[in-house]
Amino acid sequence: MTAQTGTTPVLADLAVGDVIGTRTIELDRSRLVRYAGASGDFNPIHWNDAYAGSVGLPGVIAHGMLTMGSVIGLVEDWAGDPGAVVDYQARFTRPVPVPNPGTAAVEVTGTIAAIDAEAGTARVDLAVTFDGQKVLGKVQALVRLA
Repeated sequence: MTAQTGTTPVLADLAVGDVIGTRTIELDRSRLVRYAGASGDFNPIHWNDAYAGSVGLPGVIAHGMLTMGSVIGLVEDWAGDPGAVVDYQARFTRPVPVPNPGTAAVEVTGTIAAIDAEAGTARVDLAVTFDGQKVLGKVQALVRLA
């Protein structure tokens, strides 16, 4: 069974292994600038190619928290309410280089990994990749559902 986005999921209708959806997140330099302004993170690795290269990076990279914050949208949209996400965690495993010009396409797939009927929660694991390589690891969201 594949759980569908656009309708509010019901815990009793879910099964471990259900795919809640997939999404591509497009990151470009303007999005990095907007995130830097909103977060206050003006580290030059997120906007200066020469600096990023001087510290061993392949070029400007996306903020880890921008990537993490962007991919949870898949779960929020599926649940129908961002407040349904009661816990969210991830490990940063690899940077996401953002070309200039162009975009970095981060692929996200969410899968039901555990269901706790007594607590009314489901754990959604997210697979997050860029160019076929994992950029976030152990990405888990705990969602409270009816």
